[in-house]
Amino acid sequence: MAFVYLLRCADGSLYCGWTTDVERRVAAHNSGRASRYTSRRLPVEVAASWELESERAARSLEWRIKQLTRPQKLALLAGGPLP
Repeated sequence: MAFVYLLRCADGSLYCGWTTDVERRVAAHNSGRASRYTSRRLPVEVAASWELESERAARSLEWRIKQLTRPQKLALLAGGPLP
């Protein structure tokens, strides 16, 4: 199993990624080790996550979410359909 997650950063921005262990990955983000983007916007919290059947599916969904505009990402967080 793999997961795609959206983080809400301290400055209100959103960050999308994928992992096989959401808790471990969020801990890495909050320690400043996971991404240059999030290390400058700590702390982060999980806004949403989706479980997928494979890493390939997770990478594909991550890419599609990263193509969305901020308003589209917020609509997704409000319960909109996955892209």
